[in-house]
Amino acid sequence: MVTEALSHVLSGSPAERVLDRTLRAHRSLSREQRQALAEVVFNVGLWRRRLGFLLGNPEAPVPALLYAFLHRLAGLSPEDAVRLSGIGEPQPLAAGEPLSLALRWSLPDWLAEHFSREFGPAAEDFCAHLNVPGPITLRVNPLRTTRAALAERLRAEGVETRPGALSPLALHVVGPKPNLYGLDSLREGLFEVQDEGSQLLGLLVEARPGETVLDLCAGAGGKTLQLAAAMENRGRLLAYDPDAGRLDRLLQRCSRAGVSTVQVLRAPPEGVLADRVLVDAPCSELGSLRRGPDLRFRLDPASLSELPRVQHDILARAGRLVRPGGRVVYATCTVNRAENEEVVLGFLRESPGFRLVPPGAGWLDPSCVREGFLFCAPHLHGTDGFFAAVLERVEG
Repeated sequence: MVTEALSHVLSGSPAERVLDRTLRAHRSLSREQRQALAEVVFNVGLWRRRLGFLLGNPEAPVPALLYAFLHRLAGLSPEDAVRLSGIGEPQPLAAGEPLSLALRWSLPDWLAEHFSREFGPAAEDFCAHLNVPGPITLRVNPLRTTRAALAERLRAEGVETRPGALSPLALHVVGPKPNLYGLDSLREGLFEVQDEGSQLLGLLVEARPGETVLDLCAGAGGKTLQLAAAMENRGRLLAYDPDAGRLDRLLQRCSRAGVSTVQVLRAPPEGVLADRVLVDAPCSELGSLRRGPDLRFRLDPASLSELPRVQHDILARAGRLVRPGGRVVYATCTVNRAENEEVVLGFLRESPGFRLVPPGAGWLDPSCVREGFLFCAPHLHGTDGFFAAVLERVEG
C-alpha cells in the first residue's frame, strides 16, 4: 500500500489526491495508521532528492527511499526501518551535508538556481522554510463577528488560536491540525482559511463602502469576500474569472458569509470604470511551495518566462477599467522578479497615467515593503511568499 502510493507520487501524481485515494481504499486503518501514512507519503515525496543523496543513487527505488527516510530523517533504528520498508537488509547511507542547495533542500536544480538568483545569501534560509509546513491561518469575517469574539468561539469549539502580527483579520491555529470544516463557526461564515500574506493583498486595495470594486482574477473568491467585508457589504463588487466553476463556488461562499453585493461576471468586463481593481494574477506560485510536498517537482520551468506576457495583458486591461484617481493592486504569490517587479515597471513605462504609490501607508509593517512594493516570505514573516504593487491612476 505505502510503496504503491509513493510510486504514484514520485511518478508525478499529486500527493494529496494519491493519499486521499489510498485512505478511501483502506478505510479500516486506525487514526494513527492514517496519520503515519500521510507523514510517509508527504515526507518521502518532499525529501526525495535528499534521500537519493543519502543512498548515493538519485534513481533509488521506493523501498530504499522509504528506508532512508525512516532511519535517517525519522530516527528509527536500522532494524525497524528495514522491517517497515521491506528492503531486506540495512543500506549504507552517506554522512555529512550535500554540497548543493538543491540536494540539501530537495529541489529541482533549476529551481534552486532560481532562488539563488532571487535571494542571494538568503536563499538557504528561504529554501529551508519551504520544507516546513505553513501555519493554518484564518481570516475573520467582520460582517459576522470580530477577531476577539471569533477566538473565543473557536476556543469553545476546541480550537486554540493566536492573533496574526501583520493582518488585523488574522488568527493562527495553535496546536494540532483541527477539522475546521466540521466546525459550526465555519458553516456560519464567521471565518475563511486564508494565509496572512494573502490577507495583506486584499487590505492593500483599501476598498470602501459604496465604491465600485472589481476583482479581475477572482478564483473561488477568498479575496472577493474580504473586499466585500471591507466595503461593509455596501457598493458594487464585480468578480470575474475565466473558470466558471470557481465563480459558482464563490456564489456559494457569498451566501455563507452574508455577502449580497457581489455581481459575478461570466465574460471579461468591458466599459467599467471602477474605483479599485484587484489583479491577483495567475503566476508560477513559487511562494506557496510549502503547501504541497510535491509541487516543486511538478512545476514547468518554462512558466517563469511565459507567464509575464499573460500578466502584462491582464494588468493592461485592469488599467483601462479603473477611473482617474482610482487604484489598481497587482499581486502574485510567486518569487520571480520577471513576474513581479518587471511586469509592473513595464506597465508603468507604457502607462504614463499611472504612478506607483507606497503600499499600506500608515498601517503595513515596514518589514513587508521592499523597493516600493509589498514583499513577504516564509523566512521573513512566516507567511507564504507574496508580492504586490499599488498603482494609482493620475487624475486629469
